[in-house]
Amino acid sequence: MLDPIEHAQETSRSRRRGRGQSTRSAEPGQNLHMRVPYITRKVPTYDLLSEDSLIKIEATADRILAEIGIELREDAEAARLYREAGAEVTPANGNAWRVKFEPGMVREILKTAPARFTQHARNPDNNVEIGGDAVVFAPSYGSPFILDIDGNRRYGTIADFENLIKLGQSSPWLHHSGGTVCEPTDVPVNKRHLDMVYAHMRYSDRAFLGSITAPERAADSIEMCRVLYGAEFVENNCVIMGNFNTTSPLVLDGATAEGIRTYAAAGQGSIHLPFLLGGAVSPLTMAGSVAQCLAESMSSCALTQLVRPGAPTLLAGFLSSMSLRSGSPTFGTPEPALGSLVMGQLARRINLPLRCAGNFSTSKMPDGQAMQQAMMSMMSAIQGGANYILHSAGFLDGLLSMSYEKFVMDTDMCGALHAYLNGIEVNEDTLGFEALAQFGPGEHLFSTDHTLRHYKTAYWDSALNDDQPWETWFEQGRVDYAQRANKRWKAALEAYEAPAMDAGTEAALKDFVARKKASMPDAWY
Repeated sequence: MLDPIEHAQETSRSRRRGRGQSTRSAEPGQNLHMRVPYITRKVPTYDLLSEDSLIKIEATADRILAEIGIELREDAEAARLYREAGAEVTPANGNAWRVKFEPGMVREILKTAPARFTQHARNPDNNVEIGGDAVVFAPSYGSPFILDIDGNRRYGTIADFENLIKLGQSSPWLHHSGGTVCEPTDVPVNKRHLDMVYAHMRYSDRAFLGSITAPERAADSIEMCRVLYGAEFVENNCVIMGNFNTTSPLVLDGATAEGIRTYAAAGQGSIHLPFLLGGAVSPLTMAGSVAQCLAESMSSCALTQLVRPGAPTLLAGFLSSMSLRSGSPTFGTPEPALGSLVMGQLARRINLPLRCAGNFSTSKMPDGQAMQQAMMSMMSAIQGGANYILHSAGFLDGLLSMSYEKFVMDTDMCGALHAYLNGIEVNEDTLGFEALAQFGPGEHLFSTDHTLRHYKTAYWDSALNDDQPWETWFEQGRVDYAQRANKRWKAALEAYEAPAMDAGTEAALKDFVARKKASMPDAWY
């Protein structure tokens, strides 16, 4: 059966001015006109706080850095770099230092960091811009478990890891392959980074994140990029990033600091993320959490510029509330969403790209709670002006679990956000006067030239929504959203084809992985 527009096409050819037969596929959710390697936002960011309030938050961040400072652990080289830059570095307990910064010092160091940069993909058509008006979606990161549609939870495997990369590659609404899309717990801890980086390189042709769990694993990730891209290209371009967490409150541990230095020395990107749980590792009040987030992220970002001025670096914030009844983290709540809006304002004031928020949820199922919480959080990133949005797809169970169903539900939402961020174009054509004038009052507009010119691109088309009448839905088996998502991810994996890779490059990568694995015994902790 033809839809109303297609019916109008068939019955009004004399009014169509030479348009050919429709070539639109019956498959929903294609939205070919919206596919881009990254989004260029045409919707303004939302400035929540006044200038006076922002100044107070910045002053508190400066006070934290000047009076309390950051505790740096087990990285004497980082201590030296901070000291030589003018910070007050004094020994603390054990192999640790307290690092304090005069107000304004960290911002001055960060002036050499780029406000916008390109992360190159192995397919140049998929290069992403990070910063400014660019928005990049990437899948969720770091979950040890997989949750199925029935709520059963199991440990993630390397097969799950590869599947999730393939699902991401199959969706035009993600722009970046992400990083640890799930923990492949069936691979030894000291070797799994090799399989993960290889999987990103082989099963996706988009940009990706490397390993950060140990400095030598960061170095391996970068070395594998030299195999893939060539050493000279890597020396002069950002091809990989590391996603680093401070140890809140106010600690930068040695493995993290060394990893940051490893990426920066190679001219590669890094994200600097405090994971702040209000009432546990940050103040319960959101203004205080934001001030702490700014202090921790800025001081960590500054280390990159002390190693290699101009190295790409992202300010970041993971603001979370908690249930004061149980002590459990809560996600997708309004207060952290407001905090993300403010982080956007602060990032723009210091001219750094921003990572924050994502499709967060504590739900254990791909259900209404999951999508309600996800939308609250995701829209804060969109309205706040985040440039790199990790956790855009698959996040359930407070980040403990990835869900195949939630993954494709989220990517469908990401498609809708492409349309949202396109804004509204106003010109003679889009104002549509001719659509009303062609047949006049009382006549439908299905067959007007304006409708036939725009019907394929006027609205976003969901791949998953059921917009049919109740009777049709009932007759077709009453299939719900999660069940449709279950069918969709399975179909996507069935249809997946790996992007081509040069045989010599693939062999060199496999050889690198094999030699590295053979050089060390398995370690499971």
